[in-house]
Amino acid sequence: MNSTESTQAWGHAPTRRAWVKHMAINVVGLIGWPASWLMLLGVSMYTPNWFVWLFMPFFLYGFYRLCNQLTYFRWADRMRRVLREYPWQSLEGVPSGLGKHPAAQDDGMWFEFRNPDDFEEKIPLVFLRHQRSYWWLRRMDGPRTKPRRRAQIEPLWFAGDPRLLAVVAAPTRGGKAPKRLHLLYQRSVFDSGRTPQAWQVGIVDSERARRAGATYVARVSRPRV
Repeated sequence: MNSTESTQAWGHAPTRRAWVKHMAINVVGLIGWPASWLMLLGVSMYTPNWFVWLFMPFFLYGFYRLCNQLTYFRWADRMRRVLREYPWQSLEGVPSGLGKHPAAQDDGMWFEFRNPDDFEEKIPLVFLRHQRSYWWLRRMDGPRTKPRRRAQIEPLWFAGDPRLLAVVAAPTRGGKAPKRLHLLYQRSVFDSGRTPQAWQVGIVDSERARRAGATYVARVSRPRV
C-alpha cells in the first residue's frame, strides 16, 4: 500500500483535472438532455399526430434523466470533499465481486478493503449508486471478466476510509493520474435510518470523515492508538 506524494488527493493536480472532467460531463448531460427533448418536440410539430406517440417514451425518459442529472452535482461535491481530506493510496490486487458480499448490507458489485485499524478485518464497499458504474461492472472480478479488462483498474486508486466513505479511480496509461472517479460509501453514512455496521471507528477517524462530508458517523467504540 503506497501513498502518492500529496498528503491530500486534492493537492494532486491530475486529480483536480479528473474531477473537472467529471463535472464537465455533468454539465453536458444537464444541457444535452433537455436540448434533445426540445429538438424532438420541434420535430413532432411537423409530423402526424400518431407519430408523436413514438417519441413519447423518449420524452418521459429524457425528463427522468434531466431530474437525475441534477443529483450528480451534489455527489460530485461530496467526492471533492473526500478528495480534500484523504490522500490517494495505490492498491494492488484489491478483491472485488459482482454478487452480494457476505459482510455487506446491500446487494451489488463491491470492492473489499482492509480495516485501517485492524488489518485482518476485511470491509466491503458496495457500488450503491449505479450511475456511471457500468464501466466498472465490466472490470470487476467475475466469471466473464477478461484479464485485460481487469488490468485496467490495477493498481486501484483509493482515497478514504472503507468503514465510512471513499473515492476510487482507475489509473490512466502510465499510472500518473486517476480517471473514472467514483464515490463509494456505507449507506448509514448518509442515511440516519440505516443501522451502522459494527466496524469500530475512533475519534480521529470519525471527525475526519465528518470533514469529508459524512452526515452520520457510527458512535465511537474505541480510541485509535
